[in-house]
Amino acid sequence: MANTVLNASIIAKESLAILDNELGWLTKLHRGYEDEFAQKVNGYKVGDTISIRRPHDPRPRTGNVMSVADVIEGKLDITVDTQVGHDFQFSSTDMTLKIDDLSERVIKPAMINIVNHIAADVMSTMYKGFYNWVGTPGQLVNSFADFAKAPERMDEMTIPQTDRCTILSPSDYWSMLGNQASLYIQGAANSAYRQGELGQVGGLDTYMSQLTPTHTVGDHGGTPLVRGADQNVTYDTAKNTWTQTLATDGWSTSKALKAGDVFTITGVYMVNARTKAKTTILQQFVITGDVTTNASGTSATNLTISPPIIISGPHQTVDAAPADDAPITMMGTAVTGYKQNLAFHKNAMALVVVPMEMPAAAYNGERRSHKGFSVRVIPVYDGTNDISKWRLDVLYGKKLIDPRLGLRYSGTS
Repeated sequence: MANTVLNASIIAKESLAILDNELGWLTKLHRGYEDEFAQKVNGYKVGDTISIRRPHDPRPRTGNVMSVADVIEGKLDITVDTQVGHDFQFSSTDMTLKIDDLSERVIKPAMINIVNHIAADVMSTMYKGFYNWVGTPGQLVNSFADFAKAPERMDEMTIPQTDRCTILSPSDYWSMLGNQASLYIQGAANSAYRQGELGQVGGLDTYMSQLTPTHTVGDHGGTPLVRGADQNVTYDTAKNTWTQTLATDGWSTSKALKAGDVFTITGVYMVNARTKAKTTILQQFVITGDVTTNASGTSATNLTISPPIIISGPHQTVDAAPADDAPITMMGTAVTGYKQNLAFHKNAMALVVVPMEMPAAAYNGERRSHKGFSVRVIPVYDGTNDISKWRLDVLYGKKLIDPRLGLRYSGTS
């Protein structure tokens, strides 16, 4: 390709094309909210927010007698709160370059790092909100039986069977790949053995990520118990946060519980999300904020947990409220890190990438958008040193919009 005098338009166009090619599993997230941000002519600043509704979930009546139920809709806010970018510079003699050279030397590494930043940020947010965690923490997913625990639980959670995706850590991915290569499945085994690809397995589009987060379980200890009966709430009180406060006691003194820690309560079972019938699975809960435990037996340790304990109605989550002194069992060993393989429906998590504001003083800047992604490029000339500097920025927001549509999973012992 002939040499080209570089400008912001060329760099923005090439950056956007590379961004689109490098996104991988990020394309599996819900992307429907960019349109909500499309009204601002000059772009958006960090902190701009939109509100979206948590869907109403009505239940059918039986019989011919009319029974009118209140429509109660929750509200979620999505804020474009993260600006990530890359800055680079060229001397005047470098300013006439082949765009292919520029892409390979500068733009591609920059965009890969930006995508990795977004992916790591999204996964760390997503896993901490998922309260379902199947398998045994610390065990590799090294067989189809292990892998199948994820879609099996998704079916039990009545998650829609389309648009499902999973992300495995490298060790779990390659353990699973070795298992697939030993099977005689025309096409699947060939791809696993020759290209290192799993493709769709068990109805899940399967990806590997080197950025799969590790959750280090909090320093729990003692004999934790529920402190007080009837700690259930209504959907109306929990509809915006999908959380509640749970009073507990029996912990060892001054232990640091962590956001993302998962536990079960004896006698509290998950219900079928459609029929509300009790299942044989203990409902799992996640702690949504770090907390330090109080002294055992003297005062309550209040945990903010998800899902809320709702025992009736269209948004019922469990079969019954926990009894006073019901034992609490933590998932995983205290102060131990576990890779967080994720499986989710696309509507579990939203990613919003919006056009950035173009400052009035940004002479010859360029903003490009395509397929819901946007980059901004602004040139800055350093006349003292005869150097052309460029700043490339992406502005995005993310939100776990429905934790009921995803889970974490490990292998089995």
